[in-house]
Amino acid sequence: MFSFFKKKPPAPVVVPPSEAAAAPTAAPTAPAAEATEAKRSWLRNPFANKASAALAIAPNPEASAVPVAAATSAPEPSAKPERQGWMDKLKAGLRKTGSSIATVFTGTKIDDALYEELEEALLLADTGVKATQWLLDDLKRRVKETKTTDPAAVKALLADALTDLLTPLEKPLVIGEHTPTVIMVAGVNGAGKTTSIGKLTKHLALEGASVLLAAADTFRAAAREQLGVWADRNVVEIVSQEGGDPAAVSFDAVTAGKARGKDVVLVDTAGRLPTQLHLMEELKKIKRVVTKADGSAPHEVLLVIDGNTGQNALAQVRSFDDALQLTGLVVTKLDGTAKGGVLAAIAQERPVPVYFIGVGEKLEDLQTFNAREFAQALLS
Repeated sequence: MFSFFKKKPPAPVVVPPSEAAAAPTAAPTAPAAEATEAKRSWLRNPFANKASAALAIAPNPEASAVPVAAATSAPEPSAKPERQGWMDKLKAGLRKTGSSIATVFTGTKIDDALYEELEEALLLADTGVKATQWLLDDLKRRVKETKTTDPAAVKALLADALTDLLTPLEKPLVIGEHTPTVIMVAGVNGAGKTTSIGKLTKHLALEGASVLLAAADTFRAAAREQLGVWADRNVVEIVSQEGGDPAAVSFDAVTAGKARGKDVVLVDTAGRLPTQLHLMEELKKIKRVVTKADGSAPHEVLLVIDGNTGQNALAQVRSFDDALQLTGLVVTKLDGTAKGGVLAAIAQERPVPVYFIGVGEKLEDLQTFNAREFAQALLS
């Protein structure tokens, strides 16, 4: 779905932690080095659904890379057939959130009663007080400037206002500036953290990126086995230790990723509540140990949040951001929730970029976040 070029991943090889640090890295030949550099350049932005200067890997390793943007004029994300299918799913998933907001605009007058109803609908959607006030003020300004008199047209103006509020959250995940790119993933139990890691692994593998998983969630029963299933399904390597220390597993994985020349190391950390201070300290320890294995890592620190939790999700973003300095979010389970407005609250109060949003269990149900698409789907 995201793929310019699909490459069959290598057969899985178990990486013994004791051998990872000692594994030598062979110096590439000149043609191989050029191919590797082209691959890294292409992987800079494998998930951006817009025109970019990303490079595609030619099937022949010795062939020169071709700039995708120069070869063709990329259409807008919503114009692509697969993206249109995603929009349909997103609209269906956000229907519970958006229906109460959309009904506000079924009247015939634009008056104080309409704005009061809209305020209530936004608050019920867990947009939050600050974001709701910002949206109302911005909407009134737009109505005044455009001299709009049709309530249906006001809904379109609200979509514009919501897009402007959410746009700072729109940012692509960058892969390839570091080898490997180390991604640390956190989240509370039940948010869909391990499943999201599996889906992200699949997307990366389809793009031709070599991925190594670190089963550092050693607190939860069967977490290691669950990640192992995703590793087998995606034909990628995994570093794990039964009952091992999470920080030690993370260190071994990053060291192995460097020795084996992996493109990405994904570290699955233990699910925990931000109120569990001793476990939050363990997360900080994992981050410190990862930095010892690679001075520039972790390059990404992602938090997976459940869209059904509404304002509680915002509280999680605050707590984890304070502890780990988050670089991005993955918002799951937006399908069927009436609290999808929480993204507006996040944008207003703690604007951590949203890399991906999910509206289902299938691989294609995890997609890159686009502010305009989200606003249109919410108010459709």
